[in-house]
Amino acid sequence: MTETTQQRMLCLAGALLLFAGGCSRRLAKPEPMVAAPPRFSATGAAPLQDNWWAAFEDEQLNALIDQALKENFSLQTAWDRLAQADAAARQAGAALGPQVNLQGSAGRTRQTTDAGTNYSSLYSVGVAASYELDLWGRLRSTRQAAWLDAQATHDALDTAAITLTASVANTWCQLAEAKELVRIAREQIETNRKVLDVVTVQFRNGVARAADVLRQRQLVASTEATLISAQETVAVLQYTLSVLIGEPPALAWQVEVIPLPALPAMPATGVPSDVLMRRPDVRQAYHRVQAADQRLAVAITDQYPRISLSASAETSGTSVSDLFDDWMANLAGNLAQPLFDARQRKSEVERQRAALRENVHTWSQAMLEALQEVETALTQEQRQTERLANLNVQLPLARQTYLRNRESFLKGQVDYIRVLESLQSLQSLERSVVTAQRTLIQRRIDLYRSIAGPCEMPLPALAQIDATSDSQSDR
Repeated sequence: MTETTQQRMLCLAGALLLFAGGCSRRLAKPEPMVAAPPRFSATGAAPLQDNWWAAFEDEQLNALIDQALKENFSLQTAWDRLAQADAAARQAGAALGPQVNLQGSAGRTRQTTDAGTNYSSLYSVGVAASYELDLWGRLRSTRQAAWLDAQATHDALDTAAITLTASVANTWCQLAEAKELVRIAREQIETNRKVLDVVTVQFRNGVARAADVLRQRQLVASTEATLISAQETVAVLQYTLSVLIGEPPALAWQVEVIPLPALPAMPATGVPSDVLMRRPDVRQAYHRVQAADQRLAVAITDQYPRISLSASAETSGTSVSDLFDDWMANLAGNLAQPLFDARQRKSEVERQRAALRENVHTWSQAMLEALQEVETALTQEQRQTERLANLNVQLPLARQTYLRNRESFLKGQVDYIRVLESLQSLQSLERSVVTAQRTLIQRRIDLYRSIAGPCEMPLPALAQIDATSDSQSDR
């Protein structure tokens, strides 16, 4: 190949490269099929923090969530999936660069004739390079789709982190509720036993009936069963919390009382469209749409011609010392155009177009469900606040009713049934108030979860995995 010919081919390659850069596909910005409302049904004034759980001002809860974000194995699995997606994206991008291979060979020939035996050697070393011109942006679209998949995987990681933090917060509050119910059950057992003593005395005095004594004994036993159930719940919740923070199940929180955190001020819910694009699950669906659009571009451009360049340089010699004396170089261009494939490529375009529509619909559904979650959380918190206020009105009334019925029973003015009914109502309300307080906090956690964006997470330590394989000597 003459020097003039090589220069012409290099100029042609440069022009094709410039043309290829101009044909690269821009990243799509799809329009949603769902119109977000201008505002939510309710809002507050408190700013929403990235680490939303800090609003409860509970140091132990903060410590538990920090540990869960570091040690939870399900979250670390999400980190591993992200690392795989990042590596796959880098792998997809490698096709945009040239591929260069070093080649070498050595051989020795023995030839025996009547004149004797002759030996000859041949050594060769060469470098071969190939490069596909991305005329239509097929390789760039492939790389972009892979990076969008990686971004969607990162969104999935953020979603898993939000789910984990909400699970830890809810479990912690449920544990606080269960411990409070244990304390209340013990107090109620003591109260019911005292009432049993009173009823027994009244029975001996001929004021109460035997059935009254039996009913009160049954109430004592029923309250003891409530205590057993509450103690079981305390143990199970401690096991659950241990696993959430990445530790073996253990009864690690042995304090008798864990105070429920106070309800923070209502956060500002913000503009619905901004909230939707801040939510990792909605962003994940959005990036899936963009990735599907890039894959559609790949399928379309796969029908167009492919042009690649190849170059090689090789030297050979009969000895190592003269190996680099002479060189042979080669530069070639290749063109490939699909002519007939029984509609394989067109079918792939149709498949990718349907996949794009599927992802658009999935994204739209994710937006609707996100809006539903926010509105549901707002409504449930409002109604739960009203329910708790109603219970707080009922509780003192029930206490007064019980005390008056008890006093009237001791005076012989009413029978025992009224005392029993008022006592059961009072004790049920005492438990309901605690559960309602915890439920109200859970409703706030649901609200935080529905409007929260990505939270701060520490990078996990890479797991040390020793790969072992059986050898022939181990058999």
